[in-house]
Amino acid sequence: MNRKINLVGLVFVLFVCYGFHSSATIDFLVPPNWPTPNYNFDKNPLTKAKIALGRHLFYEPLLSRDTSISCSSCHSQYTAFTHVDHDLSHGIDDRIGTRNSPSLMNLAWSNTFMWDGAVNHLDMQALAPMTHEDEMGDDLLNVIQKLQASSKYPILFAKAFGDSIITGEHLLKAIAQFELILVSANAKYDQVMRKETTFSVQEKSGYALFQTHCNSCHQEPLFTNHQFANNGLEIDTTLNDKGRMGITKEAKDAQLFKIPTLRNVEFSYPYMHDGRFEQLSEVLNHYVKGIHKSATLSPLLEEGLPLTHEEQIDLIAFLLTLTDKEFLFNPQFSFPRK
Repeated sequence: MNRKINLVGLVFVLFVCYGFHSSATIDFLVPPNWPTPNYNFDKNPLTKAKIALGRHLFYEPLLSRDTSISCSSCHSQYTAFTHVDHDLSHGIDDRIGTRNSPSLMNLAWSNTFMWDGAVNHLDMQALAPMTHEDEMGDDLLNVIQKLQASSKYPILFAKAFGDSIITGEHLLKAIAQFELILVSANAKYDQVMRKETTFSVQEKSGYALFQTHCNSCHQEPLFTNHQFANNGLEIDTTLNDKGRMGITKEAKDAQLFKIPTLRNVEFSYPYMHDGRFEQLSEVLNHYVKGIHKSATLSPLLEEGLPLTHEEQIDLIAFLLTLTDKEFLFNPQFSFPRK
């Protein structure tokens, strides 16, 4: 089978490098045997110019009040579009947030965003960090004014939307377009599924353990079920984060957080919504013997996971097959130097 058809990441390299007209609509290709994306592309059709604009905006510190923070400040490509240098996200004025930033990938399949699901559409998601006082700390009107006064953005918006007058709708849709192409689908796991290679004995053992103990929440091939769950973490009494309950105000949602994808988990540490674990071994140790029981704990975790030390090692070996270096180092996702 032609590898360029299989690798959706390479599809986007093709349209950037080989000259599709900037206003031409680009098909979003779904990897083989993946589910249908949740995102409605009819309402925001992909084009080369809009994606290019979104890429510039993703790396643009003008989106923050003091022009010190961009989306990429907390979502670095080389660490699976999250950050690894501290447990909680940092924003303007050296402010510290209350959560670890989630990884950004395969977002076309999501229908809620943020750890608590506070945003239900990708086109609106960027507005949340942009206006949060501890993150980018600005307001949309001021951001638009700064971009409008710049030398390059009226030109880029005109190419993308046919109008040099910048609007909030176009700003947010452009960022969403860039985020939509952040598709990770070429890890060793994917190559095994396509029968291009095979697991080692240890990886195969880990995969069997994963299917038995983990696949209910981290469903293949996206390695998340996009739901919310209480995974037995003891409440940090300093942060006192109630999770999804902060959005719904319902007690049944206390300590429920969105189940993250495990793709590229080798690079997306620290782990959990508050970045409390540095190593995958710590994560597994939590599930084996660290479960904190509460009224909303997932029933699947009532007894913890019955994994021996050797089985934990095998499971980690499998998790490492979810690393997609083509995604992590794809030049089309990096800072736009031109």
